[in-house]
Amino acid sequence: MAMEAVFEKLRILQDILSQKIILEQDIQEIPKLLTTQEELLARLKRSFIEKNQNYEKTRAAEAEFRELLIAAEHAREVAEGNMDSINTQREYEALDKEIRDASEKEQQYRKDLQREERLLTDLDEQMKQNAALVEQQERELAERRAGIEAEIAEKTARIRKLEEEEKETGNDLDPEVLFKFERIIRNKMGRGIVAIKSGVCTGCHMILPAQFANIVRLGKEIVFCPYCSRILFYEESEEGEEDYFDIDDAGSLSDLDDIEDDEYDEEEEEDEKVNIDYDD
Repeated sequence: MAMEAVFEKLRILQDILSQKIILEQDIQEIPKLLTTQEELLARLKRSFIEKNQNYEKTRAAEAEFRELLIAAEHAREVAEGNMDSINTQREYEALDKEIRDASEKEQQYRKDLQREERLLTDLDEQMKQNAALVEQQERELAERRAGIEAEIAEKTARIRKLEEEEKETGNDLDPEVLFKFERIIRNKMGRGIVAIKSGVCTGCHMILPAQFANIVRLGKEIVFCPYCSRILFYEESEEGEEDYFDIDDAGSLSDLDDIEDDEYDEEEEEDEKVNIDYDD
């Protein structure tokens, strides 16, 4: 197969794989959309439980104040009934004090009872609203889950179709190249094959050695960028690149190693300087 045909198949595969990867990522992200609703529902349920606990405590307090009020009313009524049977001033004063104390307790218990009754009414209304919100959120969450399941099923079906297209397009390509190509596309945001223009990789924008660029220009084999690992193909620039590909003026792939060696030597020199200064 001619290399131009191979590159064309790779471009088609790039589109197919990019779409498939996006769909796979969507399927992974879709369930996360439920997180907010699930957290809201959980908060509403916790709030309902807390209000229900407060309601039960308030109802118990209301029942207690009601009993105390009944007891205070009864004590006052008994004391008032005994007024007719007193014989001395001291008895009158003692009984009057008993009536006043019972009346004060009665008034206080009545206020406490009214407060708890109002609180019960408020809590009951809040619980009804909370229960309605819980029911609404549960309904919306169920609908959202059903929608998500349908969306996932639809995207999964599209992935299966893309996989068929992928298999059909790449059936006569080198499996190892296809494996590397898919990994590159996953790691390079959907771009696995790029042009080299004016000696520059348009994927990572790094200047390539002229010898390496000439290999790409010949188009006799699949070549990967030494910097970004993308597959490279030659594309003529608007101004032309005849002057660029001069082996005498530009470096080769071996220059990459020379640069690394120079950097290593410079680091050693710096270390020696530091050691000398330290010894002094």
